[in-house]
Amino acid sequence: MKNKPELTKNKYQLWINVVSIAIPIVVALLFMVRIPNVEPLSFLPPIYASINGITAFLLIFALIAIKNKKRVLHENLMKTAIMCSLLFLVMYVAYHMTSDPTKYRGEGGMVYLYYAILISHIILSIIVIPLVLISYVRAYLGQYELHKKMVRYAFPVWLYVAITGVVVYLMISPYYV
Repeated sequence: MKNKPELTKNKYQLWINVVSIAIPIVVALLFMVRIPNVEPLSFLPPIYASINGITAFLLIFALIAIKNKKRVLHENLMKTAIMCSLLFLVMYVAYHMTSDPTKYRGEGGMVYLYYAILISHIILSIIVIPLVLISYVRAYLGQYELHKKMVRYAFPVWLYVAITGVVVYLMISPYYV
């Protein structure tokens, strides 16, 4: 029979797998849904872009906290960053369920730059989900060495996603209706 920590690890791994697959699928499906007779939530993009910016700062401050051996502060900052990411996701989906997509209308090389940033942002926002969840669970279970190994990948990817979320917003914001 498996020992209790192994059962706990397997339970968390199952949830990590389910959530990591479900979130991108649900978001993609909800992108195809438009709520009829609802005023577009056009006030949301600057709010959720700001939340992305706040997340980036939280990640940096959390890194500084752990480097200074302030584990409780680090833990609280990371939990807040996760909550910000969840709040961003809810607002992002709500906006896209009430609004038509906004087309980028820049010209020349800016078009290529915009789509390079956007596509990398989208792909890495999917990849970061299991990285963050695995990192969090490893810390929660007290597996700090394994946590540190995973964070080497999770931190830069999450930071990139948070920062490029703001950049994408700034690039497309002149074209919002």
